[in-house]
Amino acid sequence: MARGHQKIQSQAKAQEKQAKMKKQQGHSATDQKKAAQKALVHVCAVCKSQMPDPKTYKQHFENKHPKNEMPLDLKDV
Repeated sequence: MARGHQKIQSQAKAQEKQAKMKKQQGHSATDQKKAAQKALVHVCAVCKSQMPDPKTYKQHFENKHPKNEMPLDLKDV
């Protein structure tokens, strides 16, 4: 059993560990994945790939599917 100075060090270390765990709780991997998934709004009609904005979607379509006809919603972007 720890006594004196060692006990104080052990308590401080445990308190830091708890604070670190509490801080990480709000930033879990599942929360980050859910937030990223919400940002991917546009879905490619050909390959079902997801993009965050129409400009990226248009670039994707021009580069990955040059032989296919561009969707109407991308022609004016």
